[in-house]
This record gives sequence, C-alpha cells and structure tokens, in this order.
Amino acid sequence: MLPLTCILLICTLGSVSSIARAAFNLSLPHQHPDPESVVQDVQRRLNVSLSRRQALSVTQKDQCRTGNPIDDCWRCDPNWYNNRQHLADCSIGFAQGTLGGKGGRIYTVTDSSDSNPANPKPGTLRHAVIQNEPLWIIFSTNMVIKLKHELIFNSYKTVDGRGANVHITGNGCITLQYVSHVIIHNIHVHHCKPSGNTDIASSPTHVGWRGRSDGDGISIFSSQKLWIDHCSLSYCTDGLIDAIMGSTGITISNNYFSHHDEVMLLGHDDRYLPDSGMQVTIAFNHFGQGLVQRMPRCRRGYIHVVNNDFTAWEMYAIGGSANPTINSQGNRYTAPGDPNAKEVTKRVDTDEKDWTGWNWRTEGDLMVNGAYFVPSGAGLSAQYAKASSVEPKSAALIEQLTFNAGVFGEAREETGSFSYPGYSSGGSSSTSTGSARSGDDGDYFGMIFGSGSPLPPASTSIASIFLSLLIILVLYSITNQGALPSLLSLLLL
Repeated sequence: MLPLTCILLICTLGSVSSIARAAFNLSLPHQHPDPESVVQDVQRRLNVSLSRRQALSVTQKDQCRTGNPIDDCWRCDPNWYNNRQHLADCSIGFAQGTLGGKGGRIYTVTDSSDSNPANPKPGTLRHAVIQNEPLWIIFSTNMVIKLKHELIFNSYKTVDGRGANVHITGNGCITLQYVSHVIIHNIHVHHCKPSGNTDIASSPTHVGWRGRSDGDGISIFSSQKLWIDHCSLSYCTDGLIDAIMGSTGITISNNYFSHHDEVMLLGHDDRYLPDSGMQVTIAFNHFGQGLVQRMPRCRRGYIHVVNNDFTAWEMYAIGGSANPTINSQGNRYTAPGDPNAKEVTKRVDTDEKDWTGWNWRTEGDLMVNGAYFVPSGAGLSAQYAKASSVEPKSAALIEQLTFNAGVFGEAREETGSFSYPGYSSGGSSSTSTGSARSGDDGDYFGMIFGSGSPLPPASTSIASIFLSLLIILVLYSITNQGALPSLLSLLLL
C-alpha cells in the first residue's frame, strides 16, 4: 500500500504546486517584462519630437509639427491618405507594436445600418470587424452608426475614421473580448446604453448568445495590444473605457473625454490577481467638461499617466485600490472650485496604513487652482528611479501636446462648438452610474461568447483546486485502512 500512497502523494503535490504557480505567475500575453523601459521610451520619443519642432522655422511649425510624437509620426506626410497603414508604426507606450489591420486589405464601410447583429450585411462596420483576416477599415462618407447591440470585434482590425466624421452610438457600443492587435482611431463614441440577451456574430462562422452589457463606450475584456487614439467619448451609461480581466498592453492617447461620471476603470476586482500584469499608458488626452471621477480608477497593474490635461473633475482624478503603481509625469491638474475636491488622488476604500507603501509618484506635474497629488511609497524605489531616469517635459507644454486631442478638425466644447448628430446638446444619458459595475458583481462570467474562447484563469483554478482536494481525500482513505470518509463517499455516488 505504501508505494501507491507515495505515488498519490507525489501527484497531489504536483497538482498543488501547479496551482500555486498559476496563482502567482501573473504574466499575461504581451505583458512587458520591464515596464520602466517603456516609460523611458515614451519620454525619449517625446523629447525627439519636441527637439525636431524646435529646430523648424515658424512656418514649418504651423504646418504640422506639434511635438506630439504620435501625430508627428504621420501628419507631416502629405500623402498620408494613400499610406494609411503607416499609422500602425506610430503607437507609443505599452501598446507599441500593435498591428491592427496592418498588412491586410482596405475595407470601406459604405452602409451605416446595423439591422441584424447575428448576420451582418456586407459593407457595414459590424460585417467588417468580425472578419477573421486583418483589415484596415475606413469609411466612404460621414455617418452615424446606431448600434442595435454590442459591436463585437475580431483580432487584427483597425477602425480608421480619418477623412470622415464617424459616430458610434446606441446599444452596447464597442466590445473587445479575447482579442488582440486592435486600433481604434478618430471616431466619436457616445450615448451608449446597455443591451443584450440576444445572438451576436463574433466571426463569419460563429454566432453566440450574449448576456446584458453594461453600456460602456469601449469595453475591454481579457484582451491585449490595443490602441485607442484621437477619439471623442462621452455620455455613456457605464464607463467610457473599461479594461478588465487580464487585459494589458494598452495605450489610450490623444482622446477627448467629457460629460461622464465614472470615466475609466482599469482592473476587474481587488482580488483578481492576473490584473497585476495590466500595463496601460495614458498619454496626451484631454479630460474636459462634466467629468466626475475615475480618470482612471486602477486596480493593480502599472499605469503610466503622462502629459494629459485634466481641466475638471468633481470628486477626484486618479483613484485606485489593491496597490497599483501610478506613475504620473508632466500632467496638468486643474482642481475644481469645491474646496473639498482639490486632491487629485484617491485611495478607494483603503486605510492609510495600508496604502503608505504603494508606489504613487508625481514628477513634473503642474498643479492648478489648489490641486494637490498625495504620493506614497518609501522614497524613490529602485523601480521608480529607473522609470524616472529620463526627465519628463514640463507640463507647461500641455496645451501644445494636447491641442488636437479628440477627433481631428472638430472644435471642443470649451470653444462653444460641439454637437452630436441626432442628439440634443444637453445629452440624454449623461452620468448614470450603471447597474453592473466591473468588479461590483457584474455578470462577466455570464457573457458567453466566441468560438473556443478561453475561460478566465480564475475558473480553471477553481476546477484544479477541486480535483486536488479529491485526490487528497483518496490519499486519506488509503492511509486509513481503505475507509472512505463520508464526504468522499457522497462525491463518488
């Protein structure tokens, strides 16, 4: 009996050790092994672009060069319209290397309808984004796409709104789930509402049942290598951009956010360990009128917030829990008039004794109207010192760097000219907090979708733990003269 006992013991220990490795191995697909080097690269690219602009004549500066490394990468090419896919070479930060539809054919959306999400019509945006091949998607003309349900993307897609005025609105809006290499550029996303409990196509050959969505503008779930650039987002039921469940390799840049409560959530739940591998760059965005909080709200992960313009908030700008790393460099924070809302930062539902060691740093940030950032962490850790080895450019350059934030060629609300086709200027669904927040009992595991989509890591861990416990019970029965415990007897019936 002893040899069999030893064999079972070895199997049990092997199973338990594999579970332990799964629980503590937080590496995700496309997670960068050295996030500080990515921070350094962003600063290097910014310095190069600003130096090039400084060397130009006044006339040349007015033509294209702004010092913004993303825009300067492609906008100075007079033939950009015929070389659209060069945009994929211009990403920075953690999404650098995101291909989108690079190398694929150009797909022109000619039809703004969305009548059948389970069987989309060729020529529609929904038909384009579910294809299995890489596609660079453009638009034949200005259009408002009112979605019937969530717009589910397949991998390797670029939605390129340059040259047209494109609005995505309606039910569900954009969902990036179990995908990679997606670029969304120069579109409006607004007035998004919950929808679902229906069949929706995820590929040309697969249709799956979707539960009810939250009404996010852009919902990111277990996806990597995503770049959201030069979009204008507002008036959604839930978050404008939410990234959860092991998503990483994300850059959110040059966007204009307005008229919303909970702007951006990064991380599913304080207890969801894989989100420790989340890495997000938030750069050159303008956080504008009518915003309340979550710019972003972070759980775990490494979040680089660089050269953004925060012109307003009602509660706080940057919040977090579960010990995320917040690296704030060269931003301008303009506090509201409310004397109780001057603090940029908020540690959510956490006692001070628990967050004093968190690595939250501010460097080169400009504080306006009494704004203040509460840093934490024991001095400059070796990790942060390396991340800060390239000095960030002064926040005095913020207006220059974020001048074109949002959709190109459209005046922002601060200038008094901003409207949505088909909607009154006041909006209709502005700051609803939503009924199923990510991490607040949202039905994420009820979102059954995709052909062969992997289960989240937590689900597989639970199954492994159950099997391990079963093996332990068998081992116990053998070492006790073959008498099965009553619980094991019940399990085997």
